[in-house]
Amino acid sequence: MLEPMPNILLVTEDGTPMGTAEREAAHASPGMLHRAFSVFVFRGGRQELLIQQRSKEKTLFPLVWANTCCSHLREGEVLPDAAQTRLHQELGFTCPLKEIASFVYRAEDPAGRGTEYEYDTILIGNIQGNPPLKPDPQEVAATKWIATEELTKDMHVHPLLYAPWFHLALPMAMRWPRKLHY
Repeated sequence: MLEPMPNILLVTEDGTPMGTAEREAAHASPGMLHRAFSVFVFRGGRQELLIQQRSKEKTLFPLVWANTCCSHLREGEVLPDAAQTRLHQELGFTCPLKEIASFVYRAEDPAGRGTEYEYDTILIGNIQGNPPLKPDPQEVAATKWIATEELTKDMHVHPLLYAPWFHLALPMAMRWPRKLHY
């Protein structure tokens, strides 16, 4: 028997907790503001970023490209532990992560399946070499390492191929000081 999905955390615009909701209810238009996180795993001093194409099974924004891993903070979880867990579940590896910034955004799914209205916290990591990837097909359709310069250009030319939160979070992740201790 499938266990019910834990509720996600509802928050105010400054991130103050204000209860929980089922994921489907939080994403019904116009959306309820809830906690989320976006993980960016770089290599080569932020010269390359591991990105993922969201699975066709995703309710919102299926088959668009996004950052390395993203998810919702669920009831009883804390960052960065939740980010480490989800990174391992979605892609089969972990690395040290550092919280760098948070922002609020709202985006309607282009097919009208709901709304993302999130207080999103960015976490970044740096890795050497090629970690063995084991993408979960329910979450991830494809992965690739891409030069950040090439990625930024492609996101400008083909914006609809990329998740709306990715357009907002990538510049923040790229601006953060490069000499972080993880």
